[in-house]
Amino acid sequence: MEALSGNGSRAGGRFCVVGAGAIGAYVGAALARGGADVTLIARGAHLAAMREHGVEVRSERGDFHARVAATDEIAAVGVVDCAIVALKAHQIAPLLPQICTLIGPRTRVVGMQNGLPWWYFQRLAGPYEDLVLQSVDPGGTLAAAFDPDRVVGCVIYCATEIASPGVIRHVEGTRFSLGTPGGTVEEPLQQIADAFVAGGLKAPVERDLRPEIWVKLLGNASLNPISALTRATLAGMMRDAQAAGLVREMMEECAALAGALGVTLPISIEKRMDGARRVGEHKTSMLQDVEAGRPLELDVLLGAIVELGAVLGVPVPASRHVYALASLLNATLVAARPA
Repeated sequence: MEALSGNGSRAGGRFCVVGAGAIGAYVGAALARGGADVTLIARGAHLAAMREHGVEVRSERGDFHARVAATDEIAAVGVVDCAIVALKAHQIAPLLPQICTLIGPRTRVVGMQNGLPWWYFQRLAGPYEDLVLQSVDPGGTLAAAFDPDRVVGCVIYCATEIASPGVIRHVEGTRFSLGTPGGTVEEPLQQIADAFVAGGLKAPVERDLRPEIWVKLLGNASLNPISALTRATLAGMMRDAQAAGLVREMMEECAALAGALGVTLPISIEKRMDGARRVGEHKTSMLQDVEAGRPLELDVLLGAIVELGAVLGVPVPASRHVYALASLLNATLVAARPA
């Protein structure tokens, strides 16, 4: 990625954040604060507020405000140095034609999705190289659309909420670990990391991002669907002995899958649960979606665990049962949405 200067672009290159919701708008505002040229893609009242007032971030680490370009027309942005795709996983494929208009021969695509990313098995030496999970990437559409050598994975250690249109409440965490499917660390990747750091974020570049993906997935595959089913916060689930026991069981199943793929988790399950407990009375993104009547980001988080368990021959009964219940909940939410 080249550092741009003339024609209105600032040092740090041109970024476009597709899906400027709670996380995307927060990252975009931070990048703009650090001097990058940023365009946010959003819609509705949130877009209108950001166009008029910019992005306001409220955080115990310090409030800040950023003026950024914002639009709902991806194709109007043009080719950028870095396209940050902060959509939920199931939202990407329908927007692929528009997203591809952002991509030139040197563009890097940063995937900011929860769960197992579409690129997980790309450039992964061994018997599962280029495996496509239908729960993650139906038909392999995303794997075919994005050159894995230009993909940058991202593991998000950050909790945010949209307090009101254009206003982001930062709950905790500023770390966004970055890495590539093949483990290469090239100058464009380092420049993206530098732009994150300039904006006040932590952006370590990892040779192998996959262990961190599994650490994050331990929580997302269990805490998200259980919170959606029970309406409980993170602390609420951890306080309840039976719910906490189910969370542990699902985390153990995830850890078994990681082990079957040769991944050693860098932290224990107990430590992962303690981390959720410390976040406190925070509503998971899936619970926020339930309350808003939105479809759930379920398949890439928990459906992937069930599907991968079948591929690897690793039993995941707790995950399978919770997935069945959460899938029914999702179906009721979809059916209730206006036509």
